[in-house]
Amino acid sequence: MALQRNNSGVNGARSGRGTGAGRSAEPYAPKKRKRKISKKKQAIYRRRRIVAGIVLAVVLALIIFCIYSIGRGVGAINTLIHHDEVYAISRQATPTPKSTSKVKKCSANDLTLELSSKSQSVPVGGTLEFTASIVHDGSNSCLVDGSDSGRVLTITSGSETIYKSDLCAPDSRWLLMAKGDKDVQQLKWNTDYNATLTECTDEADWSKVKAGTYTAQIALKDEPKVKSDPVTFTVE
Repeated sequence: MALQRNNSGVNGARSGRGTGAGRSAEPYAPKKRKRKISKKKQAIYRRRRIVAGIVLAVVLALIIFCIYSIGRGVGAINTLIHHDEVYAISRQATPTPKSTSKVKKCSANDLTLELSSKSQSVPVGGTLEFTASIVHDGSNSCLVDGSDSGRVLTITSGSETIYKSDLCAPDSRWLLMAKGDKDVQQLKWNTDYNATLTECTDEADWSKVKAGTYTAQIALKDEPKVKSDPVTFTVE
């Protein structure tokens, strides 16, 4: 019996390699070329982005400003509406200050008053200047009101009072004085008459005194015993 060689395996292997080679083959695909943008167009795009950014920033700023303005407006309207309530509350919440000083007010034992005039005469309608001094010659510190309403200048003619400096009372001017202290102030009298007035009015409406002999003196309103020597002068 003749033996036959089995070539089917070899043929199968060859046919298998052929089939595999056929599957691995792919069609050729050309590469896509990148689009090149010119420098001019790049500059245009860049400018557009900058402009868009600026516009966006301006819009955001306007929105923020509008919100802020509306908030301020609402707050102002609310304050205006509730002004009376806020004012009333603030007045109630402010306590009346209490004096905590233990320093006593000056008395006749602490002070001496001095008065002198710049001239011995003054024309009718003119102005006479005085120098008023408060001298502390006591042993203890004390408080004294050195204003024209606390240290009062009085002008008299005989027994008649002509003028007082406390009619239009200025604010108090409290002085803490110790031994050796001296307060000196310049006073003016415009030869006018205010003794019959009960409240402060415009000095231009006050009448002028007539020619004659007058006397000036200063005294403490709270301590009338503390007074200067009288100064006599004439209105001509």
